[in-house]
Amino acid sequence: MKFRYGKIFLLGFGFFGVSVIWGVYNAFVPIFLADKFHLAPAWIGFFMTLDNIAALFIQPPVGAWSDKLRTPMGRRMPFILIGAPIGALVFGIIPVAAVLPLFVACTSTLLLSMAFWRTPVVALMPDITPSQYRSQANGIINFMGGLGAIISFIGGGALYKMNPAFPFWMGSGLVILAALLVLFFIREPKEYGETEKQPGMLESLMEVLRDKEKSAIRLFLAIFFWFLGYTAIEAFFTLYAKYHLGLNEADGSRLLGHLSLFFVLFALVSGVIGARIGRRVTIMIGIFLLGGLIGAMYFLPPATLTIVLTKLPVLGTIPVISLFLMAAGIAWSLININSLPMVVDMTTTARLGTYTGMYYLFSTLSAIVGPNVNGWMIQLTNNNYNAVMLISPFFMLVAFLLMIGVHRGEASTAPALVG
Repeated sequence: MKFRYGKIFLLGFGFFGVSVIWGVYNAFVPIFLADKFHLAPAWIGFFMTLDNIAALFIQPPVGAWSDKLRTPMGRRMPFILIGAPIGALVFGIIPVAAVLPLFVACTSTLLLSMAFWRTPVVALMPDITPSQYRSQANGIINFMGGLGAIISFIGGGALYKMNPAFPFWMGSGLVILAALLVLFFIREPKEYGETEKQPGMLESLMEVLRDKEKSAIRLFLAIFFWFLGYTAIEAFFTLYAKYHLGLNEADGSRLLGHLSLFFVLFALVSGVIGARIGRRVTIMIGIFLLGGLIGAMYFLPPATLTIVLTKLPVLGTIPVISLFLMAAGIAWSLININSLPMVVDMTTTARLGTYTGMYYLFSTLSAIVGPNVNGWMIQLTNNNYNAVMLISPFFMLVAFLLMIGVHRGEASTAPALVG
């Protein structure tokens, strides 16, 4: 199997398309729910968790199904061929849906179709990438996903001012283009480990739990806890910025964008670092840095965090807290870029989709649990939004301790060709 950077960039368009869709969805669907259909905030919050609930139940079994599937096109491509066009079609209808039942039907179909093809397209990366290059490849995939998110936020915001439907039509067009690039330029390997018994999702999970060595279950639990810590920041940061720092919602969103930007900028570097010093060590450095940065934000007073240091093009004003968020984006890239390669290198070729599905099982379950846990924490502290900056380092500490016991998942030393 030969490793080519150009091939991975082309595969990254699949994740690019997924990121564009979810960026536009998360930015503008709540506006439609509030302004067009007059839903209460509690219902809007529940509605916006449906994508994670759908992913929780659909992505893991689809990953296992794609491991077992055999077609002339391959085992992953049929899911992309079916899921991407359906998702693009209904996504384009969402902004023009005039009645709530049609709107719900389109969004529900979108959630199902996107969950249907996300795991197979991500599982293609380890399918076509030698073990020792998977951290670098995952860096490229996440870099492309980050570009998709940036386009959805910046380009989508500009298009929304022209016509609320334009960002959705942009997303539909880009996801079709991305799927076509993957279908035409990526060739799946012909050998799938046919002689090995093809496991189901539940069977693989039970094997992980029964494994005496426990590295896999420790890694999956660490993934769950570090996503709990990260979602504490992601889900409540704009409210933290408004009610603790005294900023407006737009400034809060822009500051969170600083974290996302530095995650994207450092994605490729994080993959190289993981390959050089080891994935486990790289992840643990990232967890330590991210927990420390968030903890420091808890103890520093708002007056210090909001001191403006300078003003830059595109980024706008740079207060002290921006430096913490930029560093947090780098730390998060060290964790996130190297985690999926660790997961897939704990298994065999026959189970790549299954283990990719389990990665999404634990991370998605965390994305559902996290906002609820952190929301209760805020309520118990009399609506103190700074409390999320205290609970997040605790989750990071748990993840760090779990990673100490992980002893598998590093890159294979088998030789590979680079082209």
